Amino acid sequence: MPSQESSTQCREFRVAWGQCLFLRRSPLFSLEILIMVSTIVFCVGGLLGAIISRTLLPPEQQKDLEQSLQLTRQELSQYQQDVAQHFAETSKLVHNLTQSYKEVHEHLARGAVELTNSEISRKILAAGEGTLNLEADAMDEVNIEPPKDWAPKTPGQTGTLSEEYGLQDDEVSEAVEVPSQKRVG
Repeated sequence: MPSQESSTQCREFRVAWGQCLFLRRSPLFSLEILIMVSTIVFCVGGLLGAIISRTLLPPEQQKDLEQSLQLTRQELSQYQQDVAQHFAETSKLVHNLTQSYKEVHEHLARGAVELTNSEISRKILAAGEGTLNLEADAMDEVNIEPPKDWAPKTPGQTGTLSEEYGLQDDEVSEAVEVPSQKRVG
């Protein structure tokens, strides 16, 4: 019977050992193994992607794209230079126009002084300087009135913004005494 007993013990040991191994590997994958596998898969995928992109995109097409990009950059740079030159020339032309306008105005003013009487020449000169009496004429036409809710003040009276406005002398003394009274209750 020792053989039967030893085989039973062996079976029990194997079952116990198997359960022990099973208990140690209870999670299907450990975190370390999962991280290692995902890192390896990521690297292999990156290498495969680089190889496929090199084989699918021939060097001639890459060179064409680079040349197209370089040409586009040159065109943009040229356009920016053209715009800057255009605005510089426009500024110069506007300056020339201003000078010409000034010269025409001076010519007209000299002619007005020489060819007309003094009153007309003064009006022409004032018009050129932009100081016509249009503002004075407009002020004459406007009827200036105080606001409707404004109370006129005569000398010796208090104004509407005064603290004593509308109070008589006896009312002022009563107003001062009221806060000092104490209620007894």
